[in-house]
Amino acid sequence: MKHYIGTRHQQFLTDFQTIVNIDSSSDNKDGIKKIARFFEKRFSNIGLDTKILFLGKDKVPCLYAEHRPEKKPPKKKFDVMFLGHMDTVFPTGEVEKRPFSIKGNKAFGPGVCDMKGGLLVVLHVLETLKHEGILDSLSVCVAFNGDEETGSNASKDWIMSTAEKSLRTFVFEPCRPGYRFVLQRKGGGWFHVIVKGQEAHAGADPEKGINAVVELAHQIVEINKLNQNDMETSAQVTVITGGDKVNIIPNRAEASVDVRILKLEEKERVETFFKTIQDRSCLKGSKIIVQGRINRPPMEPGDGTRKLWELIRSTGQEIGLLMEAISTGGCSDGNYTSATGTPTIDGMGIVGANAHRADEYAELDSIDNMVLLVSQVCKAIGEKN
Repeated sequence: MKHYIGTRHQQFLTDFQTIVNIDSSSDNKDGIKKIARFFEKRFSNIGLDTKILFLGKDKVPCLYAEHRPEKKPPKKKFDVMFLGHMDTVFPTGEVEKRPFSIKGNKAFGPGVCDMKGGLLVVLHVLETLKHEGILDSLSVCVAFNGDEETGSNASKDWIMSTAEKSLRTFVFEPCRPGYRFVLQRKGGGWFHVIVKGQEAHAGADPEKGINAVVELAHQIVEINKLNQNDMETSAQVTVITGGDKVNIIPNRAEASVDVRILKLEEKERVETFFKTIQDRSCLKGSKIIVQGRINRPPMEPGDGTRKLWELIRSTGQEIGLLMEAISTGGCSDGNYTSATGTPTIDGMGIVGANAHRADEYAELDSIDNMVLLVSQVCKAIGEKN
């Protein structure tokens, strides 16, 4: 198996260049469809039942593929769910500015580690399992969505229902440098606070106004107090707007708040805080409107996840990889699969860092290692069937 994977390293790089050089920002449906068609063809070639779905009112392109062994009775659940996203945060035109490139041991380009490299790990694992005659011992499904970077609003229910049909989920976000995998993630969401006041002349009639910026400032101080919590909840005011001209009392001010929670029980406390903020205005006559919610539950490792991690860790040790499990504040679609109770391991893609930045990179010497690791883990799962 290791030899076969090594012979296909150049094919991986060719595939890498192909899909990284397709702009596929979350709003670029045509680009996402091109990525989906690339995988649709390759998955179909190895016998997976594959189809492109268009989910939600915006018709978000998503790819679904599955394989069930022909010679075995169909199982109620898939042995493994392979989960990834085809969209990136980079706008259309980014590829022209900085196309796929290689410098030393690193590959660069839009979405190279987040997470086009991870999508290719899935493809090359399944092609390896097919070549080695292992695929027919497994029932697997693949779910690649096209809106992860904007919250997976159209694909969330589809992802969760697919996870409920699976015994375990591997999420192919980038593995962290040093082969660190993600077992725990904070949940999160966004809130938008809008304050309406009353405009007035700032010099002649300030007493006739209700300063929305001042009201918002009071509320920001209260929002910041959510951070003082031993549950590791964070609430960060990230964008504020207010006022129009220097001599007019502002009648409107707005703030965006990024919230992260480590424990599910914090969801109710945080959402209650924002729902009742309108009852705690400081300036008479001001009106406060709040939009938003906690839309991703925290990814909390249970016994099943820890058992699955031990299989992955021990398999890695056998092939010479020293690996570590970590917790992170960032969210992924693994938050959704974990919430269904499905054991979930994240960070199964190639090693990389600096996601969402122009210097995002993937480590080339991790390609064969990650394809081999996941293939060996799947082989071990198949042998237990």
